[in-house]
Amino acid sequence: MKDDNYYMSKALQQAEIAAEIEEVPVGALLLLADGSEVVSHNAPIDLHDASAHAEMRVIRKACRQNGNYRLADSTLYVTLEPCLMCAGAIVHARIGRVVYGASDPKTGAVASLYQVLSDKRLNHQPQVTSGVMADACGELLKSFFRSRRKKV
Repeated sequence: MKDDNYYMSKALQQAEIAAEIEEVPVGALLLLADGSEVVSHNAPIDLHDASAHAEMRVIRKACRQNGNYRLADSTLYVTLEPCLMCAGAIVHARIGRVVYGASDPKTGAVASLYQVLSDKRLNHQPQVTSGVMADACGELLKSFFRSRRKKV
């Protein structure tokens, strides 16, 4: 049986693709209820789209593939704690479980800054697992931003 580390490593591969094209290195994998996988990475710069976060892109792809905007019983793996926009899309899509790597103290909307996914006032609260491969996910982000500062 494949575990969280297996799927997170595939999301991390997507984050590395984002870094190669000079996007903030965040990657996502959505494991659908039927066992199929959908992957994506950050691309707001490349696509000229502020909403082109890895999570948003993978949710859009999965909804089209599934023929439904609801993704019940799916699991989202993402290398960085989702922001407010992505957390809202997760709730609306009814994703069953969210697994993330690195925490985001500046914009994290799962546990760090806001707690959207556990807010009982909303009509859906997915299960959440945090810190999966957090060191590897965080190091990719840190090295990306270190290299960006050197270019300036």
